[in-house]
Amino acid sequence: QVQLVESGGGLVQAGDSLRLSCVASGFTFATYAMGWFRQGPGKEREFVAAISAGGTRTYYADSVKGRFTISRDNDKNTVYLQMSSLKPGDTASYYCAARSYYPKLDDDYDYWGRGTQVTVSS
Repeated sequence: QVQLVESGGGLVQAGDSLRLSCVASGFTFATYAMGWFRQGPGKEREFVAAISAGGTRTYYADSVKGRFTISRDNDKNTVYLQMSSLKPGDTASYYCAARSYYPKLDDDYDYWGRGTQVTVSS
């Protein structure tokens, strides 16, 4: 069965760094683009970052560009989100998602994880 399991969330202070991980199973990870999305309280889910299946192309929301870095290790079936210079506005549940072959900047993905909570205090 398909599973996407996020980890690495927690409570940090503004300016800190945090790395999220998402381990995938049940599908051919290396042929799927991966994305990170987030949803804060009372807000709609929004795109954060995406990476192509081979890891050669990356995409970022303007709000995180220059602060967040998405990467993947296909040998470990894992996608990462390295977050730096965290702000209180980054507080949200973060979800990883998988889409066959090509990344998208909307929520049209095939599989979704359950999320991991990131809370940034001021």
